[in-house]
Amino acid sequence: MLDHPRGPALLDAVARLLREVLIPQLPPGAVFHARVAANAVDLASRELRQGPDAEAAAAQRLQALLRREGPLPELEQQLALRIRSGEIDDQDPALREHLWASVLAKLAIDQPGYAPYRRALQLRADPTATQHLAE
Repeated sequence: MLDHPRGPALLDAVARLLREVLIPQLPPGAVFHARVAANAVDLASRELRQGPDAEAAAAQRLQALLRREGPLPELEQQLALRIRSGEIDDQDPALREHLWASVLAKLAIDQPGYAPYRRALQLRADPTATQHLAE
C-alpha cells in the first residue's frame, strides 16, 4: 500500500507552506494569487476527506426518496425529472431535507467558514438557538 503522508495530509502541508512560509515573503502583487492557490489546496483536501461520505449520504437519501437504487448522478437526474413532472412535490419534507442536507454538505467542503453555513449548522443542532443567533 501507499506510505504516509497521503493525499489530504500532503495537501494540508502545501497549504501551510504557502500561508506560513511563502506568502509572508512574496511581493504584494503575488500574495493574492498565492492565497487563491492555498484556498484551492484546502478545498481539494476537504473534498478528499469529506466528499465520499457526502456522496454516499446523498445517494442513501435519494434511494429512500425515489425508492430505487443506482449511481448518484442517475439518482440526481431522476430526482430532477420527478420534480419537473410533479411526481414529487417541491414541498415534500423528505425532498426538502435532502436538498438542505446536500447544500450543507457542499458548504462543508466549499466554504466551511461561511458565517450563514455555521449558523445553519447551529440551528440544525439546536433549533431553539434561533433567538441566540439573532442577538
